[in-house]
Amino acid sequence: MRMRKAGLAIFLAVASYGGIAQASGGPLGIDSKLNYDDNGIWKRSNQTALMGVLIGGELLGALWEGSDTRLGKTLYQAIDASIVGGVSSEVLKRTFRRARPNETDNPNDWFHHGGRSFPSGEVTLASAVVTPFVLEYGSDHPLAYALELVPLYDAEARMKTHGHWQTDVLAGWALGSVAGYYAHSRSDSLTVGILPRGITVGWKNKF
Repeated sequence: MRMRKAGLAIFLAVASYGGIAQASGGPLGIDSKLNYDDNGIWKRSNQTALMGVLIGGELLGALWEGSDTRLGKTLYQAIDASIVGGVSSEVLKRTFRRARPNETDNPNDWFHHGGRSFPSGEVTLASAVVTPFVLEYGSDHPLAYALELVPLYDAEARMKTHGHWQTDVLAGWALGSVAGYYAHSRSDSLTVGILPRGITVGWKNKF
């Protein structure tokens, strides 16, 4: 997808520009601390607010729309992707136990007690939520590709506040995209399959 490729190119350019404060390392040789920035759009509170909007938006939107419309089906796919991506990222975090940039200057500090840096769970979530919408609506409405700016923003913000290394957010972006693709490719939603029909019919049809 063009927007995703462009976003990744922009991300890699920003991640490797002169704002780096530490020598590169990590599995791809690109992991470095950016100069710390917890101001403006990069504030940690804005990052957590974004996660709340994404989670709340997909849940409330799905309950309102129901699973029988194109939009409702896509919303439930986003929920499925969020769950799959979230569980997967948690397993990987517990497996690799990588130390965060705010815990160490060494991007090669893996299997660290309490380490939870790899992959980025928030970027995974952001990518998982937007991917079903990009896949569903991108061909009809090219502006849907602009949704990729959401994980792009979160990836940069997480690095600026020293929550993650570059490969953490790249892995999270990829993991969320795979989860989103999987959820969108299914004929039936995982979430709809386990919820009572009365819930998935949609609030808008009850009022």
